[in-house]
Amino acid sequence: MEKIVLTQEELNEINKVSQSQKNLIETFGFLEYQIQDLELQKLKLVEDMKMQKSQEVEVAKKINEKYGEGTININTGEFIKTN
Repeated sequence: MEKIVLTQEELNEINKVSQSQKNLIETFGFLEYQIQDLELQKLKLVEDMKMQKSQEVEVAKKINEKYGEGTININTGEFIKTN
């Protein structure tokens, strides 16, 4: 079996490519971590939105029971009853 010693330039190129690959792997890992963190934040926001929608329905139900069918002008506070 013949042994061949690589030149310093060849070794430098191999090390450069290897370091670049390590950097990419590290960056992809960090990116995936950020994606997972954002997914958790998204799940929390979805839960908050469900709770907000439930509150919205409850408030509308109370107003509807008190005043009947109609629309509300939030800026003026006026309730306009529909027939």
